[in-house]
Amino acid sequence: MKILFEGKGIDIPSSASVLDIIDSLNINGKPVVAIINGVAKDIDTKLAENDDVKVITNTMPEALEHIRHSLSHVLALAIKRMLPNVQLGTGPAIENGFYYDVKCDQTFTTDDLQKIEQIMREILQEELPFKRKEMPVAEAIQKFEEMNEPFKVDIINNLNVDKVSIYETGDLFELCSGPHVPNTSVIPVDGFKLTSVSGSYWRGDVKNDAMQRIYGTAWLSKEDLDKYFEIMASAAERDHRKLGPELGIFHIDEHAVGSVFWLKNGCTLFNTIKDFIAKTIKKYGYYQVQTPQLLSKELWETSGHWEKFRDNMFIVQDEDKTLAIKPMNCPGHIIVYKIGQKSYKDLPVRIAEFGICHRNESSGALHGIMRLRAFMQDDGHVICTKDQIVSETQEFCKSLKEVYSAFGFNDIAVKFSDRPEKRAGSDDVWDNAENALKEAAIASGLDFTVNHGEGAFYGPKLEFVLKDCLGRSWQCGTLQVDFVLPERFGIYYIDSNGERQCPVMIHRAIVGSIERFIGILIEHYAGKFPFYLAPVQIVVASITEKSAEYAKKVHKFINDAGYRCELDIDNNKINYKIREHSAQKIPVLIIVGEKEAADNTVSIRRLGSDENVVLPLDDLLTFCKEQEKIGFYAQ
Repeated sequence: MKILFEGKGIDIPSSASVLDIIDSLNINGKPVVAIINGVAKDIDTKLAENDDVKVITNTMPEALEHIRHSLSHVLALAIKRMLPNVQLGTGPAIENGFYYDVKCDQTFTTDDLQKIEQIMREILQEELPFKRKEMPVAEAIQKFEEMNEPFKVDIINNLNVDKVSIYETGDLFELCSGPHVPNTSVIPVDGFKLTSVSGSYWRGDVKNDAMQRIYGTAWLSKEDLDKYFEIMASAAERDHRKLGPELGIFHIDEHAVGSVFWLKNGCTLFNTIKDFIAKTIKKYGYYQVQTPQLLSKELWETSGHWEKFRDNMFIVQDEDKTLAIKPMNCPGHIIVYKIGQKSYKDLPVRIAEFGICHRNESSGALHGIMRLRAFMQDDGHVICTKDQIVSETQEFCKSLKEVYSAFGFNDIAVKFSDRPEKRAGSDDVWDNAENALKEAAIASGLDFTVNHGEGAFYGPKLEFVLKDCLGRSWQCGTLQVDFVLPERFGIYYIDSNGERQCPVMIHRAIVGSIERFIGILIEHYAGKFPFYLAPVQIVVASITEKSAEYAKKVHKFINDAGYRCELDIDNNKINYKIREHSAQKIPVLIIVGEKEAADNTVSIRRLGSDENVVLPLDDLLTFCKEQEKIGFYAQ
């Protein structure tokens, strides 16, 4: 039998698995999983004629996802060994690690995590195999009921299948689709650590059982693990929840759970970002609208959000009418489009809105300003013909890169998310939408990976993921091709033959939630914003009371030129003022004393520098313009 291994044809015995022929493949490292015809499979999967095979080993970055997934099973087994009566929930691999949800009468402590971690290390050294088998649904339910594992039974009852996949690892009998490492010895003993425990709810619903979620991180080596914790230590210093209040940017209050109070500096920062995006998208042909916060239940039923998104919507009863506070802006933009008849000459119609959205997130999911219940999106919708999808996607990608680059982000990854299990529209509609979006992505020069099953319920999407200075990934921008909502709402345009045609709707956002983007910026810059972005760009500080009048003159000169400048003529000593304004991360401090007043000069100190530069006052605006061009401080 012949297969293709890394582009070369090789002969293997009939019905052999990759594991059977591993010694002849001359690979570097221990095998983790096999990629067979583009799909990850267990290493002992039987091969067929002409299969295209690649082996992922424990030396490759691609192995991490599977090692982390397998470690979640090891975690479940370790918990079971320590507390046999624990009921198991789910345990996936996540970015940087893994977790497992369990229901347990005992509240886990830091000491418990250390004990569980030690048991996990012992399991790894036992070289336990991950054995996969398929089992009829009825038999699996009976088995899990006998084991007192109600959450596994609940999962199976919500699957529309005849058989389920089971993995056995030592005494662990686990419901899982895999794949997994061949045995526990493949996982680096010193490459993981349990990090924390938090509360959760079964299926993320507060109405369901309370669970405990144990988190861990995992890497290919101890060196990688140590590097990760160094990054995390830096991230803690940059945490927007710490820096935001310290720098007078925002306040989170128990009286407004899931919302944010923007303080003076924060409001300036917010508006600076919003105004820049507005200026950019205007250049790309968008016009702005503002749509209502409250829209009728009937509108959300037509769009499909009432069925798919109802639990995340805030509902208001107005006499005999049910309304919802909008969780997104698309239905409102469809109403805007329907005002007045459109012809093919009017298309594409590009509608933008800085719309405030409300989503009923669980309190446990809230995280500073990164995850809120009320937030503003830089939302937009393009209503166009199918033939215009490619050009509109290309133009959007240009605008997105322009905005990201301006804020210091040039490392952008793209994911293509295709049809989810629960969706609106026929398979034919989805085929057309996915093919159109792939064509547009390729034409836009995007190098994308496929994110199976993660599309919106109405259409496939591109997700734009930027990296910050610590190498962390943040999904911000999106573009979705929607053939469903235009048909549901009956919108149309008149074609060149005078006939009605249903258009396509492109949903797009560049940064998504502006609140979340500000949180990312705070952490990326550690609060040391580039000059053009800083809420306060310059502080003019007097050395003594005698130079206060000259300081006022300089302050007015800068403010009149349009820069964000503040005045400090307090009686504090100048060294104190320097320390205070440096702590507030002001990019430029202008120091004036009697000498500067006499010479009509200013002494300039940039953030992070101990050197003062003396300039004539007339040259100060040239200096400020140069600071705008510099753009970014060293991180």
